[in-house]
Amino acid sequence: MLRSVRDMDVTNKRVLVRADFNVPLKGGEVADDWRIRATVPTIQHLIERGAKVILMSHLGRPRGKVVDELRLDPVAKRLSELLGKPVKKLNECIGSDVEAAIAQMQPGDVILLENVRFHDGEEKNDSEFARQLASLADLYVNDAFGAAHRAHASVHAITQFLPSAAGLLMEKEVENLSRLLEAPQHPFVAALGGVKVSDKIGVIRNLMKRVDTLLIGGAMAYTFFRAQGLQTGRSLVEEDKIELAKQLLDEAEQSGVKLLLPTDVVVADRDAENATAKVVPSDQIPEDMMGMDIGPSTREQYAAMIREAATVFWNGPMGRFEFAIFSEGTKAITQALAECKGVTVVGGGETAAAAIQFGIADKVTHVSTGGGAALEFLEGRELPGVEVLRA
Repeated sequence: MLRSVRDMDVTNKRVLVRADFNVPLKGGEVADDWRIRATVPTIQHLIERGAKVILMSHLGRPRGKVVDELRLDPVAKRLSELLGKPVKKLNECIGSDVEAAIAQMQPGDVILLENVRFHDGEEKNDSEFARQLASLADLYVNDAFGAAHRAHASVHAITQFLPSAAGLLMEKEVENLSRLLEAPQHPFVAALGGVKVSDKIGVIRNLMKRVDTLLIGGAMAYTFFRAQGLQTGRSLVEEDKIELAKQLLDEAEQSGVKLLLPTDVVVADRDAENATAKVVPSDQIPEDMMGMDIGPSTREQYAAMIREAATVFWNGPMGRFEFAIFSEGTKAITQALAECKGVTVVGGGETAAAAIQFGIADKVTHVSTGGGAALEFLEGRELPGVEVLRA
């Protein structure tokens, strides 16, 4: 159980909220506000109960230095629009100016501190930096699941100095991902794509103890093909992971899990929207072409299994979905998820972007805001930012 913001008396209290506003910016504007919207329920909860809400987040990788392009002003602007009230953005996250601004706050006011990663103490999990942040508030709420796998000052060390609890989004993330590990309904299907087998080893091994079927797509399928002795042309292959792929195929067989690989693939002469592409059986990839998506037969097979499942977890696109010509595999998975009557959970990062792009984010049980955090959680690893919130 996590300690919850619901159980805190926040009236007239200064509540420091760690959010995950690490969003893409374009031309000084927020290009995708999904992560901001995800934490609005927690902010509204606090506003309605008369808290003084002090928000903090990281953005990008400034490596402990001030980078003007990574200031949080565009986030404050978008958040003001979403909340329908002004969000005062400060140019620092600690110090006398920040203390003075917070001293002026009234219940229901919202302030956004500057990017915490402008200080090198953040990524070092520095206790002194955490203490300075904590001195600004009476209570601490972590709603940044996307940063929960990092032992950073605003996520981990800060809990030494303030009564701490999980925000509504953090609760939702942990609850939905825990369902996959603790008591999933069967049949349980996991669809895994993306580029690298190496990114998914821990997840594949941990899910293998729980799932009935693993559907493999994306570029990592070609490493598995090579493990089966197939030719893959110019497809992306992790040469140093071919032996590992062999082991995973053996482990799946021994544990009675169906590990399915594409039976047909879309190959192309280059990685571009205007590429020349065709569909071939998986064992007939031409030497001078590269696999870019799962083929129509595979789409039908995978989609049918997802539609009939009682529990589905999906992480990693099935192809290079950013280009329309290679997006059909990923689109087929998203449509099947939308039609599935069971529990459907989408891993974060690129997978969440695909779910949003194809319009199914509100048609599944849960879309995680954490890419790396969701994968580490499903590997069975303890996340530093979650463990410190356990009751």
